[in-house]
Amino acid sequence: MKYLGFPKEKNEVVASEVFKATRRDFLKTGGALAGGFVLGISLFGCDAKGKKTAAFAPNVYLQITPSNEVSIIAHRSEMGQGIRTSLPLVIADELGADWSKVRIVQAEGDEKKYGNQNTDGSFSIRMFYKPMREAGAIARLMLLQAAAAKWKVPIEECDTTNGQVVHKTSDKKLSFGDLAEEASQLPIPAAKDIKLKSRDKFTLIGKETPIVDLPAIVNGQAVFGIDATMEGMKVAVIRRCPVVGGTVKSYTDEKARSVPGVLKVVQIKGAGLPATLNKPLAGVAVIAENTWAAIKGRDSLEVEWDLGPNASYDSAEQIKQLVQEVSREQGTPRRNRGDFNSAKANAKKVIERTYIAPHLAHATMEPPCALAVFKDGACEIWACTQNPQGARDVVAEVLGIPVDKVKINVTLLGGGFGRKSKPDFIVEAAMLAKETGYPVKVQWTREDDIHHDYFHSLSVQRIVATIDKDNKLSGWNQHIAYPSISATSDTSVLQPDDGEMMLGAVDLPYNIPAIRIETHDAKTHLRVGWLRSVRNIPQVFASATMLDEVAEARGMDPVAHALELLGADRSITFNEEIVKGTYPNYGEDIAAYPWETGRMKAVIERVAKEAGWGRKLPKGSGLGFAAHKSFLTYVACVVEVKVDATGKVTIPGVHYAVDCGTAVNVDRIKSQFEGGAQFAASLALKSAITFKNGRVEQNNFDGYQIIRMTECPKEIHVHIMDSEAKPTGVGEPPVPPFTPALCNAIYAATGKRIYNLPIDLRS
Repeated sequence: MKYLGFPKEKNEVVASEVFKATRRDFLKTGGALAGGFVLGISLFGCDAKGKKTAAFAPNVYLQITPSNEVSIIAHRSEMGQGIRTSLPLVIADELGADWSKVRIVQAEGDEKKYGNQNTDGSFSIRMFYKPMREAGAIARLMLLQAAAAKWKVPIEECDTTNGQVVHKTSDKKLSFGDLAEEASQLPIPAAKDIKLKSRDKFTLIGKETPIVDLPAIVNGQAVFGIDATMEGMKVAVIRRCPVVGGTVKSYTDEKARSVPGVLKVVQIKGAGLPATLNKPLAGVAVIAENTWAAIKGRDSLEVEWDLGPNASYDSAEQIKQLVQEVSREQGTPRRNRGDFNSAKANAKKVIERTYIAPHLAHATMEPPCALAVFKDGACEIWACTQNPQGARDVVAEVLGIPVDKVKINVTLLGGGFGRKSKPDFIVEAAMLAKETGYPVKVQWTREDDIHHDYFHSLSVQRIVATIDKDNKLSGWNQHIAYPSISATSDTSVLQPDDGEMMLGAVDLPYNIPAIRIETHDAKTHLRVGWLRSVRNIPQVFASATMLDEVAEARGMDPVAHALELLGADRSITFNEEIVKGTYPNYGEDIAAYPWETGRMKAVIERVAKEAGWGRKLPKGSGLGFAAHKSFLTYVACVVEVKVDATGKVTIPGVHYAVDCGTAVNVDRIKSQFEGGAQFAASLALKSAITFKNGRVEQNNFDGYQIIRMTECPKEIHVHIMDSEAKPTGVGEPPVPPFTPALCNAIYAATGKRIYNLPIDLRS
């Protein structure tokens, strides 16, 4: 599996060129402004020697109009993470623009115009930060050249600030708009002439900038997928086969068609098996004048299903099977260091624990929805999608039309977490629009969303840790079994792929003499997809709670234990210990983004200081610690808990220390970590999807619970390390260390270790 849709192949890097674009080009993007200065940013892949490979991100546009308005194309999907603000902010800061006059234009899904737009994997900022800065710097230089020529002064005497070029000696000023036409006539400067701003000159980067969509979200003007509408639009809801891989055997729709407002009933064949990451499930759609009529019509359908080979699937039984599977002495080796058998044979103490985590659903506040129109052999779609290009390609394939006949308009997303990078709901709308001739909006209900998600799969892990006669952690053997994401596209896949194994398994950074990581078979019976932080969730739950237990067995403080195991400051590649293959490193070259123990030690020391680690707490309260690097970001977490006599857990406080390289938008970094703590607390304390007879047993938020406001962490403190390193991801890194820190805090408060999620202190 190419990890999470990252566009780059091994050893490929992002480079950029800036070119003068025509106004016609900009009009095609939706930047319908007349006149001015338009630059296109060409982003492409290069191999390790700098040779250009196939282009994957051709054109992002920047326009400055005579009216002094700066327009910037946002080619990523906005779901609360602030990317529609943070990437344009980078250009604006280098340019010296007046942020209040920057207009953000949302890009449609188009690979030829924008390259990879899949907003997944916490990689937007790290991929585009440098190219966006360079584009802003080029535009700034061209404005400076135009002003210097007009004033007949040396360019060194000019600078940009707040949407103006200023002559520092005379204090003359010209707005960007005044210089737009002259700048547009100049050649693109040579790379050697481009100078990026020093950090002390930043006015936006590294500061707290509210998202540009905030006013519209607050006043209700923001358009999410669920808000998309048009004249003549009909609404479709679908009864999907309750078991993945099942098909429609027959159906009767007389009662459904008799419901007032119901217009048509259409069968959807579905992908069958493999379920794929792209195609819809089999089902029967009811198209009506409004949502209520469509739902009532669907309720009246009589459908007979062929439930297929997954009809007997029972998740509780699979957990029992996987517990047996990981108990085998040998699995498939994935990483090996030293001789674990020898470490175990010579150990003074052996600790063996098994960790179990359930299936999880994304449960985005806005369920999937998409509006499609098919006319004259072309399809136009409005959707809350994280991956507009992927959706465009699949829609074209399913409808049998050229890709350039499909247009995907990207709305705001009411949550994504990886669910909305799968285009099945968009394909449903496109198919029904073509079949019926209506503009069709497919609306999933909460029950649809819970029943038919691309689930985060359950996990069973057995860890054996050995302590030698010198009281050192001498060996670590981790056995792992869970249905792989890859199995959604290939049912023969029985073990995790390399992309999944790098997420908190083979990347164990500690200086342990013997490490053996092994995987075991696990068959999939559902649609598996990535969920925020992906396999880091169960793998770090297991390893970081086990480390806490090992620290206790060694008579060490957990923080001191982690620092000791990290050892001397050094860079780790893991490659020499990976069995067959190399460490994927989140799609980045390990030389460019090394695993640095010094940076991890620094966040651990920072969080311990800020959280008051070691302070005395009353009975029933405790502090827990965990640290993990994911999506190239170093995170250490301390959670404080209070547990009452009934087993109820409350979380008075959480502290994160974060090294994400250069902090681009501090407001969004803090928000992501605050939200990540809530998200992780919900998964740890509340959430579980179970299957019986191939069907999901939960229906809505009464069964698949998410954390309520009264149960959320009361205070969340985010401490961002000062850094000039390349920026890294912040959307997913808050999640992995939170759960083990919470579990370790519960142990400190109650003396009870947690081996099963969600946490239940009543058992």
